[in-house]
Amino acid sequence: AIIAYHQPVTRAEIEEIRGVSTSKGTIDVLLETGWIKLRGRRRAPGRPVTYGTTEAFLEHFGFDSIQDLPGLNELKGAGLLDSTLPPGFSMPNPDDTPYLREDEEPLEDEPLAEDEEGPPAEREE
Repeated sequence: AIIAYHQPVTRAEIEEIRGVSTSKGTIDVLLETGWIKLRGRRRAPGRPVTYGTTEAFLEHFGFDSIQDLPGLNELKGAGLLDSTLPPGFSMPNPDDTPYLREDEEPLEDEPLAEDEEGPPAEREE
């Protein structure tokens, strides 16, 4: 869920959100099931890999798009969130655009398809 709501997200960002370390095996299982994919690399020290969800994730959970993920009120109504949330708590606005963001760059060993380099106005020709 963290990857779906916060994508593109790095392993360190996942750990910061969870408050505990994430085993490599957990991410490997999600990659092997095809629910997440490597998106790119964060333009930050160490150039960490960013992760995002796949079409297989959407299909498995019955979503047409990532925007169909339940929001704060829906999660509260289903009893999945405590009614006493910390002040200022908010849900991220999920976005699974295939374009790399300004703080991402492509993976060296897996170049993105031409249509995934960025919106036409942002492409260098």
